[in-house]
Amino acid sequence: MTRVVSLLFHDVYETHPSESGFQGLAADRYKLTVAEFDAQLAGLARQRTDRPILVTESLPERSRVPYAITVDDGGVSYYTRVAERLEARGWRGHCFVTTGMIGQPGFLDARQIRDLHRRGHIIGSHSVSHPTRFSACRREEMVREWEESRKVLADIVGVAVTAASVPGGYFSPLVASTAAEAGLQMLFNSEPDTRVRSIAGCTVIGRFMVRAGYPPDFAFKLGGLAPAVLRREWIVWNAKKILKTVLGDAYVRVTGGDSRRAESLKPSAGDGACRPS
Repeated sequence: MTRVVSLLFHDVYETHPSESGFQGLAADRYKLTVAEFDAQLAGLARQRTDRPILVTESLPERSRVPYAITVDDGGVSYYTRVAERLEARGWRGHCFVTTGMIGQPGFLDARQIRDLHRRGHIIGSHSVSHPTRFSACRREEMVREWEESRKVLADIVGVAVTAASVPGGYFSPLVASTAAEAGLQMLFNSEPDTRVRSIAGCTVIGRFMVRAGYPPDFAFKLGGLAPAVLRREWIVWNAKKILKTVLGDAYVRVTGGDSRRAESLKPSAGDGACRPS
């Protein structure tokens, strides 16, 4: 697999964003209503007759660039809204869980995670505490976030957890190498890129985020690898990446943060940039 187009979703809600996942305006930017989510899935289904891949499985040769569905944070809506909609189409997705929030209001509990695994969804790590700027953490903190979250999830599902996604979109080669050191084999970041890379023995896959308010045909165009959509997402992301690099912690303060609120979690020791936002 040298290319894959991966879609990144977050929580899906019926009447209010507070139903699932982290709370606050920063988090709400990424949450979709049920109607928005249904429209994106319907568009994707019109574009693609093949099923989305699961990256932990061996993949047959395909004539088209494969696609994958991923959902970050571990909000309860994966169980109550997302999974049944994917399964109705014969699809499965990747559910990346912030393990420090398991069992908290609005988040998946252990029973739900276990059931999703049984139903064929991939359960992966989204760190323990969802640090504000993961790439600013010390190396040992990164390794701890990956190792501890892997262990918690493996204890729940009963198999090794080998896939993860980077919280907050703050990625660097060190993030990948610490993931590999912690035993992870597949790592999704938030960079809009279809190329699949190997960094320090870890397979790194980019993703295209589906945000609230996006046109209902966004996933349709993305699934067809429409050049204008790929180019636009790349330009927007890299402009944002430059701002993140230049402004550092100030970017989080000004924008309300790319990370979700995790006020019930204890801060990580060390650099403040590694604290939950």
